[in-house]
Formats: sequence, structure tokens, C-alpha cells
Amino acid sequence: MPKNQDGNDRQSHPGHSQPGQHGEERPHGNHGQKEQTTHGEHGTRYAGGGAPQGSPGREHHAHMVEDYRRRFWVSLALTIPVLILSPLIQELLGIEEIVDFPGDQWVALGLASIIYFYGGWPFLTNLIGEIRRRQPGMMTLIGLAITVAYVYSAAIVFGLEGEPLFWELSTLIVIMLLGHWLEMRSVMGASGALEELVKIMPSEAHLIMDDGATREVSVSDLNKQDRVLVKPGEKIPIDGTVLEGRSSVNEALLTGESRPVEKKSGDQVFGGAINGDSAITVQVSKTGEETYLAQVVETVRRSQETRSRTQFLADRVAFGLVLVALGVGITTLLVWLSLGEPADFSIERMVTVMVISCPHALGLAIPLVIAVSTTLAAGVGLLIRDRTAFERARGLDAVVFDKTGTLTEGRFGVTDTVVLGQTRDKELLALAASLESQSEHPIAAGVVEAAREQGIDFPAPKDFKAIAGQGVEGRVDDKPVKIVSPSYLKEKEQEIDSPQLQELAGQGKTVVFVMINDKVEGAIALADIIRPESHEALQQLKEMGVRVMMLTGDSEAVARWVAGELGLDEYFAQVMPEAKAEKIKEIKDRGLRVAMTGDGINDAPALIEADIGIAIGAGTDVAMESADIVLVRSDPRDVTAIVQLSRSTYGKMVQNLWWATGYNVVAIPLAAGVAAPVGIILPPAVGAILMSLSTVIVAINARLLGRARKHLAGHEEHKTR
Repeated sequence: MPKNQDGNDRQSHPGHSQPGQHGEERPHGNHGQKEQTTHGEHGTRYAGGGAPQGSPGREHHAHMVEDYRRRFWVSLALTIPVLILSPLIQELLGIEEIVDFPGDQWVALGLASIIYFYGGWPFLTNLIGEIRRRQPGMMTLIGLAITVAYVYSAAIVFGLEGEPLFWELSTLIVIMLLGHWLEMRSVMGASGALEELVKIMPSEAHLIMDDGATREVSVSDLNKQDRVLVKPGEKIPIDGTVLEGRSSVNEALLTGESRPVEKKSGDQVFGGAINGDSAITVQVSKTGEETYLAQVVETVRRSQETRSRTQFLADRVAFGLVLVALGVGITTLLVWLSLGEPADFSIERMVTVMVISCPHALGLAIPLVIAVSTTLAAGVGLLIRDRTAFERARGLDAVVFDKTGTLTEGRFGVTDTVVLGQTRDKELLALAASLESQSEHPIAAGVVEAAREQGIDFPAPKDFKAIAGQGVEGRVDDKPVKIVSPSYLKEKEQEIDSPQLQELAGQGKTVVFVMINDKVEGAIALADIIRPESHEALQQLKEMGVRVMMLTGDSEAVARWVAGELGLDEYFAQVMPEAKAEKIKEIKDRGLRVAMTGDGINDAPALIEADIGIAIGAGTDVAMESADIVLVRSDPRDVTAIVQLSRSTYGKMVQNLWWATGYNVVAIPLAAGVAAPVGIILPPAVGAILMSLSTVIVAINARLLGRARKHLAGHEEHKTR
């Protein structure tokens, strides 16, 4: 099986956990619950996992947010009297004589003990967890910092020489709790788009009984083949097929398609779409996890859990930063003690170093961007199954498109009408549509559809009959009319000398002739209609520096015409499905990073062989094993959107990594006290503020990626939901 550039199996499940992704289970706080990750890792688990609303992971994360909020307010209330009892604060406020009383330090110790054990409990328990796993991280630094400050201050009260650090300890814990609380709320906001997908699905449906009456039932009680009534303005409760009625359906929340889609008998509808102004009867075709929306949610969840290559880099940097912080912290303590500084000052410097260098922001830098980009993509119908492939999309050199159904609509349509007699072009089309309305041939369907699109009325024919293998004939408005193939004219020895017809034939188009009273009055050329969106999509890709190519099994003439119409850089004609993968390999051998875009069925080998496999117009088939990315809409502009979003996502990752690591270059030396000779000293509480601020900045920057939605190709008309 072909491998991707990392040497990994291209079809491995993107949702599988990677080593080190999840922490071991252990008690969290004093709640008797199990927490699957340290708080420092929760960005990967929760922001990356995006558990659906109501799931244990989502509920537990909400509980953690509430727990940090409660601990913050209690600790803040107790910190106020600790500050008042601090000699430094008393001196600054000039209240020494007012609050000075015997045993005040014992009171301060009691209050600080409550703050340390209650407010600091999450940090202490996670410190133990990290040590047990031999993976020292953010909680190790925070836990050691507050423990050193508490033990040293308690020893002062019991007789050790020095100044206690009660107010520094208390404010440090309060600020750390506040930072974690705000940051976790940002994490929930960043991953909340996945829960919004779940909310789309209605909970009840109007089940049609055997006697024709309707009964309100839970959607979960519906079975395949059940019939449900969908009233105007209601959400379609489940995937199914329209049995009766005709209506426009808004699928914007599911596929990103802004315009309502007309649905009639026999058409498929998705649960969660909004019905228009007419009632329809839908027969249930899929239930439970089979439904389109359920598969979208599962695909997004797996993608968010996939470890990014950039995340592995961030993890290594974070681990290194912890080791550096511990080393610098201990070195700072020893250096200041050796220079004759008092123990309280030296310990304060060490504590500040440990706090300010916590790799909290670094741990969230990538998972939050992944959560936002994946849910953003799903909201516009771009389903990312392989994160690594998605990241590679930013560096694509070429995109190879399958022709039929991808660049074209996969149906015959009228491209040219040629007048060869006295009859005008619209009248020719009306006569042809009249006869062809009685035929089921694909060419007939194309002619009829063209007349309807141009608003041309045509009467029903009389005396209609087929000319075996060569066309149809009948009377239209009392005129004897025939629609025939070139072989019919050849058999009747009627030659048409027209440079325009020769050019159309050279383009591989199908030409039929319109005859009135056995005289040729005109010709109609048909071909697989090029999607209007294809022109825009390919132009934008070329502007982005990406070469555009086409693979097709059609003839050289057809391929050449399509390539000319779209301005393709290259095309490959008469390529059979089994040879498409080999053609992709040939392109890769040129040193190009290649994406293959096709329907995911006939093109499966080529999708796997390509660096990135993109299935387009897959509809409900979101679980195709051959594709790395599935585009719900049959819109080639979504390929451009993938490249745009990949580049924007990578940019946010780089920005977050630079911020999360870069500020330490300045902050750690200041925390260690290198600027102390010039009077610049950072207390532990200021260090905690800077660390928390960096985390919040990373979270906000990740969420700003949501602004990219309105700039995605083909989705400019959308507003961010």
C-alpha cells in the first residue's frame, strides 16, 4: 500500500491515539472523578478531541471549568486578609499600627495553608501525576513553585530566619487559577463548533401512520422505511428520500451551499437541513450513526484528535522548556545565595523563573488551531480525515482533477446551436425539445433541459416515433420534424459543408441535426457541461502558484476542448481508471507535490497514490477510505478553499509557536533577576500574570482563524455563524 511522505500508512485511522497523547487516569482534585489528562495536556484532549455536547469528555471539561472558577473565588477572598497581614503591604498602605497584633503571622499561615491546599490542589495533584509518568511539564513547575514558597514561609513562622512569602504565594495561586479558568473557557469556545453541529439535528419528527395520520415521535425511534412529514420551515429530522412534494431545502449548515437546493420526488435529503415553503414526505433511509451529520461529527472528531506534525515539535519544545526552567530555577537560587542575597529573595527569584517559563501556552498553541480549523472546515463542507495530509496542502505544486463530475457536471448539455436554414436558433431548440421530451436518452434530456433553462416553451409533439438508432420524428405545430444523427444524413446522402460543424466535431462534441420537411434547418451540439465554478477554481489555484491538470478517459478531442476552455496547464486523455494511479506517480516523479481530486470511486487508486487524495461531490459518502479530505459539495472551488485554509492554519500555528516560546527569551532572564542591578525585579505574581496572559493570547489568536471563513473560495457570501 502506498505510503505518505512521512512513511505512514495512508489509510491508517486518523482517530487513533498516538503515544503520549493521553495521560493516565488518576483522581482529579477531591471529586473522586477520573481525569484523562493533565491540565497542561487538556488542549490536546479537549480542544483537539471536541467531544460532542453531552458526552462524558465535554461534561467533565465543563466541570473542570466550574471547579477552577470556584477555587479562584474562594482563594481570592482569603487572599485579601493575607495581603493585609503582610508587613510589606502594611508598610505600603501605612497601616502597620492598625492591623499589627500578636500572632498575626500564625493567622497568615492558616489562611495561606487553606489557599495552598484548596486553591493549589489541582496543581499539586497534577504535579504528582506528571512525576509518576516521568513526564515533567507545566504542572510540575507550578506545583514546585508554590510548594517551595509555602514550605519556606511556614518554616519562617516556626522560627527560621527570613521573611515569609505568604502574599506572594497567595496571589500566585489566585492568578494561576484565574488564568487556567479563562484559558479553559477559551478552549471550550474553540471546540464549541463541533457541538453546534450536533445541535443541528432536531429531536422529534412527524411520523406518518398507515392510516395517513401523523404522530409525534422521537427521532431516535425512527426506523428505515418509515415515512415522516416535514412541514414548511421545519428541520428535516433524518436522512431519507423525498416521496411526495417539491420544495427548496437550505443545506448551508451542513454543506456550506448558500443557495437553497430544489428537492423533488426521488431526491435525497439530509437530517438537519431546513425545509422551504412546501411540505414534503420523506422516507427514512439512514438512522443513527449512518446519517450524514453523524458521520460528519465523527470525521471531525477523529481529525481533531489526530496529532499534528507541528504538535510533535511543540511537545518536544515544551518538554525541553520544562527541563530548562528547572535547571535555570535551581541555578538562580544557588547564584543569588552565593552572592549573599537573603534566602527569601533567592527563593522568590527561583519561584518566578518556574512560573513564568511554564509551557502552558505552548501546550495549547497547536491543538486550539486544529480544533478551530477542523470545525471551520466542516462548517463549509470540507471534511478533513487526515490532519497530516491537510497540513501538506499548503505546499501543493499541482492539483490533478478528474474530468467527469468534477470539472464537468457529468451530464449532456447544449453548448452550441448552429443555424443552417431559415429557422432561428431558439425555434430550432424549441422544435428539438418538443420531440426529445418524449425520449429518455441522455441527449434528449440535455436538449429539454437547455430549452427550459432559456425559458423556451415547446408544445407536446404528435405522431412521435423513434428512428431506430438514428433519432426521433413527429409533428410539432403541424410541421414534420426530425432530430437525427450524422449517420442518418450520411445514409440519405445529405452532406452538410460547414466549417463551424467541423470545428465542433473536432472538439469531440455530439452533434444532432434538426430537419423540417426533410430539409436540414440547423444543428445542436452537446457535450459534458463544464461547471461554471471550475473556471474560478482553476484560475485561483494558478494565482496561488499551483499547476492545474486533468485526467480523463475521454477522447483526445474532448480533453483538448475542456483543457482549452479552462486554461489547464496539462491534460491526459484516454486514461483508464487502472492507469490513473500510474499517471499520478509519473507526475510525482517530477518532484511535484500532487493532490488528486476525483469522485472517490473510480479514482480510488489515484487518490491513494497522490500526496493528498481529495474526494469531491461525495454527498453522504464521507467515510471513503481512499480520500484524505472529503468535499461535500460538487464544487471544485472547495479544492482552492482547502489550500487557502491549510495555509491560514499553518500561519496561525507558526504565530502561536513563536509567541509561546519567544516571550520566554525575555521573560526568563528577567525572572531570574538579571535586571535587578538596575531595579527591575519581577515578583512571582507578575510572572504568573505574564504566563497567563501569553496563554490567553494564544487562545484568542487561534480563534481568530474563524475569520478566514468568509475569504474561502466559493464561500465569500457566508457569514461566520
